Amino acid sequence: MKPLTAVACCTPNSAGETALRYLAQSPLVEAPVLLCCPAGRPAMPGARILATDCPFSEQVLGALLDSVRTPYLLLLPDGGPVEVGQSGLERLIGAAQKPHTGIVYADYYEDENGAKRLHPLIDYRPGSVRDDFAFGPMFLISVEAARHARKTHSLVPGVLYAGLYDLRLKISIDRQIARVPAPLYTAQAPGGGRPAALFDYLDPRNRAVQKEMEQVFTDYLRKIGAYVPAARLRPYDAAGAPFPVEASVVIPVRDRAKTIAQAVRSALSQETPFPFNVIVVDNHSTDGTTAVLADLARRHAALRHVVPERTDLAIGGCWNEAVRSPACGRYAVQLDSDDLYRDAHVLRRMVDMLKEGYAMVIGGYTLVDFGLNEIPPGLIDHGEWTDENGHNNALRVNGLGAPRAFSTALMRETGFLNVSYGEDYAAALRVCREYKVGRIYESLYLCRRWPGNTDAGLDLERASRNDVFKDEVRTDEITARQAVSREAGYRP
Repeated sequence: MKPLTAVACCTPNSAGETALRYLAQSPLVEAPVLLCCPAGRPAMPGARILATDCPFSEQVLGALLDSVRTPYLLLLPDGGPVEVGQSGLERLIGAAQKPHTGIVYADYYEDENGAKRLHPLIDYRPGSVRDDFAFGPMFLISVEAARHARKTHSLVPGVLYAGLYDLRLKISIDRQIARVPAPLYTAQAPGGGRPAALFDYLDPRNRAVQKEMEQVFTDYLRKIGAYVPAARLRPYDAAGAPFPVEASVVIPVRDRAKTIAQAVRSALSQETPFPFNVIVVDNHSTDGTTAVLADLARRHAALRHVVPERTDLAIGGCWNEAVRSPACGRYAVQLDSDDLYRDAHVLRRMVDMLKEGYAMVIGGYTLVDFGLNEIPPGLIDHGEWTDENGHNNALRVNGLGAPRAFSTALMRETGFLNVSYGEDYAAALRVCREYKVGRIYESLYLCRRWPGNTDAGLDLERASRNDVFKDEVRTDEITARQAVSREAGYRP
């Protein structure tokens, strides 16, 4: 028996049929399977055709696993054409034959108009639980591992969009997901992406898909003992110790001479019934930012211009400088150095909500260009968050929104990671593991998207480094939540 059943998804915008015709020529591939919409059913002699509008639904995957005769499935979920390198399939199979291996994927080349460039992927970790983890255009699944996961951990019944995500998570409970760190095939480079694609998962039109992803992920957290029931979350009482002011707007900055004055004026213009100040941690700027801040500080007594002694601080380290400063208020509220509050009432609204017993409050924001003109997709409100499960689903998504406000006493205890990417995400995960988080879904904040952003124009290497970091953060957080559940005697 041949070891592989090749399965490709054929959509109006994909070339699944072409990919399968190519793979069917391999002596390692059994009769291939094509998943296609009923209206576009192709004629492909020798192939098994599954007509479906939901190619990776729980029902379709179940039918595949019930009927396949080979030890492995070779999946092309996007249906794009691939060209396998010499011994590429043999190397995938060899990696899959190692003990306790459930899924294998590999680096590959991208072909763009005849030019090939290496596309390395990242290793899978326990925290690689986001549904958009990149396995590449082709990967291999052990049929035995998939059947074991289905029998032992049960796939969520009836899901239409999240079946493959569910299967991957359930396989990972008992088996390894392994990467071959070598390019084993070539795929066509994708077309030009859209700037808004980063936020597609927040598009209301994708809400049904996202709710399924959340349902599947929550079931997985229960199975591994990392689920946190909402009833276990505690309110946070920030009353008690005296603070010099009720709130501080915290602005870490380095080299933002073009935008820092606007940001500071936005913070100083807040109208509140309580005293507040603005703490700007100037991380040794070299472009004139320091002079701008010094001038503003001479004219505004509420502005604290802090230049840290340390020279090794990232954004998270600057936050630590601010919240540990004797000048910091009872609550610390975020404002980035190139962004603005929408109006003069943001600070009051966030502090009022913190006083209701939340350890952290997160608002909604609107994407704008450098000139403050709204750009797609506009409002980012993270409407997927719910009081019942947002703290669990937070481990699946890559961000939680802005502006963010914290109880200063709590952040003095927990601190921020001294990094310039994901420090806010890591802090939010730590807080919502134990405490209640409040949400304001209206736009409170104008978030500039421009070349100066820390996540703007990232090349593949830097984007991968960011993904690895957040996967590591999630790994640590899942481990911590499992420990909390064991100590509390909680059982899924």
